[in-house]
Amino acid sequence: MIHPHTELKFISEEIGYGVVATKTIPAGTIIWVHDKLDREFTLQEIQNMEPVYQSVILNYTFRNNKGNYIFCWDNGRFINHSFKSNCLSTAYDFEIAIRDIQPGEELTDDYGYLNIVEPFRAANEGTKRKMVYPDDLLRYHRTWDKKIAKVFNKITKLDQPLKPLIANGTWEKVEKIISGELQADSVLNNYFDEKQIKSTT
Repeated sequence: MIHPHTELKFISEEIGYGVVATKTIPAGTIIWVHDKLDREFTLQEIQNMEPVYQSVILNYTFRNNKGNYIFCWDNGRFINHSFKSNCLSTAYDFEIAIRDIQPGEELTDDYGYLNIVEPFRAANEGTKRKMVYPDDLLRYHRTWDKKIAKVFNKITKLDQPLKPLIANGTWEKVEKIISGELQADSVLNNYFDEKQIKSTT
């Protein structure tokens, strides 16, 4: 589920629609949680679908560390890519804002950690990276982990509308990470190795 202080908005002809903030969303805010309405499909399930469904699934899903496709039921599926994303995924089935997001500003992800199937050239943002690859998690997880770590301790200090959707055990783990009792898991835990599919076919 996407944060309630967001809305779907037309961004541009090139980009299409995206998700923008309707109020200030402070750094450390949980902006998305994998909830019970999100659908998870195996590759075989998708292959058995009619082409019209396959197109929708492949266009609006990301893959988890099992290689399954996650279809967000709400506007979460419209979050666009940016090499300078203001949101990052964690290893705990939720995403957080890594800097303050202002009203009217688009929420963005780096698709490099979403286990994309095929590489693609993204819009030029003046960064060294121009392409997004299926194995970007192997290259950039340390960078993303550092960005997450800078704001992670704010999670329990902020108003979190999506907290009720987070399992008690996960929230307890978050609290222990912030208190120093546990080491945070790397976002690399989200990586799916494409070789796993090839080795079973």
